[in-house]
Amino acid sequence: MSGLFITGTGTEVGKTHVAALIARQLVAEGVRVGVYKPAASGCRRIDDELVADDAVALWEAAGRPLTLEAVCPQRFEAPLAPNVAAREAGMRVDAELLRGGLEPWRDFEFVLVEGAGGLMSPLSDADYNADLARDLDLPLVIVAANRLGVINDTLQTVITAGARSLPVAGVVLNDVTPTADESRDTNAGELKQRLSAPLVGRLSFGGDFDGGVAWRDLA
Repeated sequence: MSGLFITGTGTEVGKTHVAALIARQLVAEGVRVGVYKPAASGCRRIDDELVADDAVALWEAAGRPLTLEAVCPQRFEAPLAPNVAAREAGMRVDAELLRGGLEPWRDFEFVLVEGAGGLMSPLSDADYNADLARDLDLPLVIVAANRLGVINDTLQTVITAGARSLPVAGVVLNDVTPTADESRDTNAGELKQRLSAPLVGRLSFGGDFDGGVAWRDLA
C-alpha cells in the first residue's frame, strides 16, 4: 500500500491542513485517495454523535470516500491525549483498532494517515504515534510550525524517527499564524543545512504548495 503518515513536531502545527492539501492535490491528479485518522480527541458533540473536525476536513478534501466512521473510528470528547480522553469517558483506546482501522482503505491507490500530536504523543496506553507509524509501514511527512524554536523541534523529531527506524519522506514548514517573529524567514534555510530529509515546502498562513509536490514519488 502506498501512502504517507502525517505527523508533527507537536500539537497545533497544521497537520490536518497539510494532509488536506495533499489529498486535494492527489485527487486532482486522478488518484483514489483514502484518509485515516486513527483516533481523535477534543471532538464536538452534536446531538448524540461525536464529530472530529480533523476527520471531516480530511474526508471532504479526499472527496468523501467511504464514511466518516471509517475515517476516524475512535473519537473522544475531552481535549486531552486520546488515551487520557478515553479514560475520562470510562473507555480505552483500542490498540488493535488503531491498526485494523486501516483495512477498509487498503483498496485505495494512496492513503494518508494523520496522527495525533507528535511522534512521541501517546495514542493508547501502550502506543505512541511512532509505534503506529512503524506498524503501518508508511513514511513520515513531518509538519513543523514556522516559529522560533522550530529547528530544535524538527531535528528532535527527525532524530526520534531515525532511532525508531521510521523513514522520513519530507518536512513541511508551516506558518501557523498570520504574524511573524524574526526567525520566520531564516528557518527554512537553517533547516535545509541540517536536515537529512528533504524540506518539501514552506506554507504561508493558510496557504498551499506552490506548483504542488510529487507526493507519490516521496512515498
